[in-house]
Amino acid sequence: MSSRVRMIVFAVGALGMVVLFATGFRRLPDFGGTFHPYGDRTVREALRQATPNVVSSINFDQRVLDTVGEELILFASALGAVVLLRAVDHEETESGTRHGHGAAEVFEALRLVGVVLLPITLVTGGYIVAHGQLSPGGGFQGGVVLGTAIHLIYLAGDYPALTRLRPVPLFEVGEAVAAGAFVALALLAVGAVPALNVAVGIEVGCALVLLIAKFFDQALLVGADGR
Repeated sequence: MSSRVRMIVFAVGALGMVVLFATGFRRLPDFGGTFHPYGDRTVREALRQATPNVVSSINFDQRVLDTVGEELILFASALGAVVLLRAVDHEETESGTRHGHGAAEVFEALRLVGVVLLPITLVTGGYIVAHGQLSPGGGFQGGVVLGTAIHLIYLAGDYPALTRLRPVPLFEVGEAVAAGAFVALALLAVGAVPALNVAVGIEVGCALVLLIAKFFDQALLVGADGR
């Protein structure tokens, strides 16, 4: 895409944002007044939808398309890392060398902590995702916990076990399916908060696993080559 085309695309988008901002700004209530239409509608809709708390109602019932944008940012980040760091596999294949990474030498106390905390952290992440509608937390926070939990195996010094536990292609599919399911639920406006939380949790967890996996591969390759 040429610079001229990029500027045209940017100008069209910027013009649209200015129009939307100006339209919304003109209809804002006076500062310091007693008329608060957004606040009144938020509470009313939260009660109508029987959402356990107003925060979840705002995030999922009323601003779900905004949440779609947030999810797609993380999706794009993971996709960018996969595309940019895919050269790691090509470098190894073209050079004719494949670097194996065995279990590292770590203190037994650290290994024990990693093994013990792994199931506890996974259960905690699943609980946060499943009960996100009961608190300000939810799928995003639970997905972060789940996505980082399995890497406790790496801290325990067993990288081969980590590679077996998180097959990258499977997580790539999981991220794409979960992101698509969340967008579909948002556009159809039929998704209950628990279902949206599950979709968010899977997408975020898979995205973090992909990001960390690619960074691990790059770091270990550089370390093995000494460059």
